[in-house]
Amino acid sequence: MEATPAGAPPPTSLRALQRAPFDLLRELERRSKVAAAGLGAVAGSADEWVGVGFRVGGEQFVMARDEVREVLMVPPAVTRVPGAKPWLKGLANVRGQLLPLADLREFLGSGPATGSRAARVLVAAPGEFPVGLVVDEVYGFRRFLDRERGDDVPAVRVRCERFLAGSFRRAAECWPVFSLGRLLEDHDFQRAAAEPVAGEGRAGDE
Repeated sequence: MEATPAGAPPPTSLRALQRAPFDLLRELERRSKVAAAGLGAVAGSADEWVGVGFRVGGEQFVMARDEVREVLMVPPAVTRVPGAKPWLKGLANVRGQLLPLADLREFLGSGPATGSRAARVLVAAPGEFPVGLVVDEVYGFRRFLDRERGDDVPAVRVRCERFLAGSFRRAAECWPVFSLGRLLEDHDFQRAAAEPVAGEGRAGDE
């Protein structure tokens, strides 16, 4: 049995992290780094970019790890917000805090998420307003070298070009970089209230 180095934290059981997907990804990443170090990997990772891979419809994307606070299962109970647009699914109670949930696929005009068991919520890193993005699937961490990144925006079927910040290419694979910052600053995303029905008057207009 391999001894644990002095001063190192005790190993974490992967089984114990099954209900905390993001913590599980972090532990897997930590183990991969330890394994790489043991194989004599080049020290330092200044030229490395790490993101979270995810799927929307039939498209795969990657989002900077620093933009994602955690990955959650889709909460079973979501309270609808009256007068909100359909893509704003509602509010979920996450550890005692209310988290707005937005269906990214529906916001982009590709129909609502399928609701499959693979669906997950990407929670934005701490900011003024927290938000959770419902996506069809999360692949886990993806690591790239800076030289694999290009400024070109690949053609995608999901209408999200304005939210893309280049892409990473490795062999036949292409991973468009989805910018959470651009999404949160988008005028349409900030206007989650449904448009009033034509001809519908306000109280007191009559």
